[in-house]
Amino acid sequence: MKIELKKFGTTLISRQAGSEALKAFQSTLREIESDEILEIDFSGVLTFSPSWGDEFLTPLMDLLGDKLVLLDSDNLSVQETLKLLKNIKGNPQVYS
Repeated sequence: MKIELKKFGTTLISRQAGSEALKAFQSTLREIESDEILEIDFSGVLTFSPSWGDEFLTPLMDLLGDKLVLLDSDNLSVQETLKLLKNIKGNPQVYS
């Protein structure tokens, strides 16, 4: 399954908004098969903050582990946020 983050907006910047996005995604998350990979697509996202990413991605990482795949992005905001989360959370296989 692939989720396009732009469905939550193009400016993903607050902890509260990230938490609300995760809650909105819960029903879709329940549909994922146990062996299915979840791909996160950053296309169309203009701004991606560490607080939003932590609230949305970290719980998914904890739940799915290596079945969570973050697709490459040429957006510097996305790249820098993922680097920061990698350093803070210490999970290089997901936040790389």
